[in-house]
Amino acid sequence: MRTCFRCLCTVGLLAAATPASAQLYESVGIRAQGLGGAFVAVADDATATWWNAAGLATGPFFDALVEYDRLRPSEQQQKTTGVAVTFPALGISYYRLPLNQMRAPTSTGTSTTDRQESQQEPGGLGVYGLTVGQSLGTHLVVASTLKLERAGETKQDIDIGAMARFGIVQLGLSVKNVREAEFETVDGVLVLDRQARAGVALLGQSAGWINAMTLAADADLTTTTTVVGGETRHVAGGLEVWIFRRKVGLRAGGSTNTVGAKGSSASGGFSVAVMSGTSVKTYLDAQYTNGSDRTRRSWGLALRLSF
Repeated sequence: MRTCFRCLCTVGLLAAATPASAQLYESVGIRAQGLGGAFVAVADDATATWWNAAGLATGPFFDALVEYDRLRPSEQQQKTTGVAVTFPALGISYYRLPLNQMRAPTSTGTSTTDRQESQQEPGGLGVYGLTVGQSLGTHLVVASTLKLERAGETKQDIDIGAMARFGIVQLGLSVKNVREAEFETVDGVLVLDRQARAGVALLGQSAGWINAMTLAADADLTTTTTVVGGETRHVAGGLEVWIFRRKVGLRAGGSTNTVGAKGSSASGGFSVAVMSGTSVKTYLDAQYTNGSDRTRRSWGLALRLSF
């Protein structure tokens, strides 16, 4: 227990950061978004490489997915795509996010030609990740994702995470962009500031009609400045239920922005096993999110292989 406490304190110190202005946690992950964004203490599929690296140890032996998200923060829709493959102690991932979702273009010091090029080709941030983890005793897992991020130029960064399990209770803590990479773009400097999020989940399994149930809650520990929503600091909660021998998953959730313009959102989603063997399943995951919180308007689909 002393070792668990020291490790969690170390991660917690890194969470003490200045307000962030970068991508949101909810930018990636179909299941996570269907749960309202309450996933840091769950993170048991390949999107653990984004949400909480320590989640690798809680997932299946193999999980791989391809996902597509359509973000609707304004009339101009934007997309996020991702590919990830994970094992219990290793993950490989690639995510591409729109730059104009993270920081609005500025005209100061920018020529007419540059502004036209920026409007015609908003570009994206490519994130290549290698995730590794390590168990510390029987209750705690710590892990990190080493990242190469490319937005015109290439920079290095790291995400770190921790997850602890005590009976049916699971605790998660994740810190993204520890090194706070900076990029020179057409519209100026883009800074991926440090972000932190904590979560708790109650996990239950049964041999009955309901095979598994997860009740989760998350809270941002830092404030993120977004283009469309201003300052954002989310509190989220969600419920996931698996039925029919884990061939169908149903989820619902919601989140509230506690700072800035505030606002709330509601989410729903499902997973259906489109191919199912004795131990190998291929799922179609889907989610839809809407509400007064403009940063949380999206829909997405993913194809996921798990065994």
